[in-house]
Amino acid sequence: MAADEKAQAKGEQAEGKIKKVVGGATGNESLKAAGRAEESKGDLRAAKEKAKDAIRPK
Repeated sequence: MAADEKAQAKGEQAEGKIKKVVGGATGNESLKAAGRAEESKGDLRAAKEKAKDAIRPK
C-alpha cells in the first residue's frame, strides 16, 4: 500500500507541475493556482509517506 501512496504522490506532483506550467504559458491564473494546489497536495502526501517510513521499524 505504501508504494501505491508514493506513486500517487509522484503523479499528483507531476500533474500539478504540468498544470502550473500550462497555466503560466497561457495566462490562465486559475489553472496555474490549481496546479500549485495539486503539486502541494502531492508534496504533503510524499512527506507523510516519508515520515511513515522513518517511523516504521526496519
